Amino acid sequence: MAISVLLVDDHAVVRRGLTAYLEVVPDIHVVGEAGSGEGALRWLATAPVLPDVVLMDLMLPGVDGITTTERIRREFPGPAVVALTSFGESGRVQAALAAGMSGYVLKDADPEDVAAAVRAAVRGEVWLSGLAARGLARTFGAPAAGPATLTARENEILELVAEGCSNQEIADRLTISERTARTHVSNVLAKLGLSSRTQAALLAIREGLVPLPDAVD
Repeated sequence: MAISVLLVDDHAVVRRGLTAYLEVVPDIHVVGEAGSGEGALRWLATAPVLPDVVLMDLMLPGVDGITTTERIRREFPGPAVVALTSFGESGRVQAALAAGMSGYVLKDADPEDVAAAVRAAVRGEVWLSGLAARGLARTFGAPAAGPATLTARENEILELVAEGCSNQEIADRLTISERTARTHVSNVLAKLGLSSRTQAALLAIREGLVPLPDAVD
């Protein structure tokens, strides 16, 4: 079944362009559009079926994208929300993630990156553009322990997390079970004193364990 998406952007040309691209992606279907935060909330309130993902601009007239996201997460807890914006400053990224957004994509990103962020959101993963990831990595505080405390296998796990691999993808790459991969990821987070895969990925980027990516899941 195709991933359903609601586009929220105050520029009609942006909405048309995204719709034109996403409509040729087999597993993604645009089910609606809104030109403002209020419009998005009205659309969701009357929709017979909620979309899987809301692709949200941050700079909207009236209620901005951050506030709209907070209301969506509170009033319509089903859809994931992915930011689509022109601004990559770490403060905006942090605010977006704090509001409950599942991804952060810049408007000058390749269309394939937009599709990748939408798919990651449905999987329950966080997807960040390269610029957003670099900004967060620079501001990310020191962890309780460094990668040197990890075993060779755990460092391998950390690198795969930074590449954006899901637990199943890690399992496939290392020829282990998904349960074992999940346990390894949990152990890595615990050893480093981190609370999320995103923090682990940012640490790996900052420490130079992986190249700066186009995206971080």
